[in-house]
Amino acid sequence: MKTSTGVIAVVAILLFISSALAVSETPFILAHKKVSLTGLKSGSERVSVSIDIYNRGFVDAYDVSVSDSSWASHVFDYVSGNTSNSWERLDAGSVVSHSFELESKVKGMFYGAHAVITFRIATKTALQEAYSTPILPLDILADRVPDKKFALRLLTKYGSQLSVITIVVLFAHLIATPSKSKATKGRKRQH
Repeated sequence: MKTSTGVIAVVAILLFISSALAVSETPFILAHKKVSLTGLKSGSERVSVSIDIYNRGFVDAYDVSVSDSSWASHVFDYVSGNTSNSWERLDAGSVVSHSFELESKVKGMFYGAHAVITFRIATKTALQEAYSTPILPLDILADRVPDKKFALRLLTKYGSQLSVITIVVLFAHLIATPSKSKATKGRKRQH
């Protein structure tokens, strides 16, 4: 019985090691999609999209391409760049970025989809797929509450002076105000 348990343990360890080696011989593609909105005076809003593609694997990925077709043409106009791009090779441990800008004149919520990344492994002919992180819903041309930028600007401009003045005042207060223990000692001596 002990021999069969030992054989099973050895086989399990060998399977684990072989699967770990197989995983290490492939690219591991991660993609992060970021979007920022900038209001324009013309009653439209600029949408800046950036997609960072990372190869966290131990081997290179070939024929890498990204496509982000979730931007409807009746809602967005293309300002610069394309929603797709390709690279011949993505080295192990490296990153590439792709960005483009859109403009929207349509007010409302927009729910974007993942960007699709396709790549090829040197040992396989079939294309592999990966997906970017999703984006949060965009509230395009929303009526936004004014930020507290004025207060933040004052705090950054005068914050250090305010903290120094506060420390000096507290220090002066501590020196000028007698402590309770000294006051009670003085009363005990008088009796």
